[in-house]
Amino acid sequence: MFKTLTFTAMHFCIAFAVTYALTGSVAASGLVAAIEPLCNSVGFYFHEKIWQRFESGKTSKAERPTHAWLHHQA
Repeated sequence: MFKTLTFTAMHFCIAFAVTYALTGSVAASGLVAAIEPLCNSVGFYFHEKIWQRFESGKTSKAERPTHAWLHHQA
């Protein structure tokens, strides 16, 4: 759980810093840093649903991507 909290804090800080560097606005940076992780979580949910369908047998094992980063295990 501590790892999750520190990753969340890091994600927030990076989103804030990048947005601040691009806009110079503390308000915009705070808004993006608060909203972006929520949007990312929703996107990840649908990404996992798509991969579950993909892995459920719609393609043979030989047709699946071989890149390590594509083999995320839920």
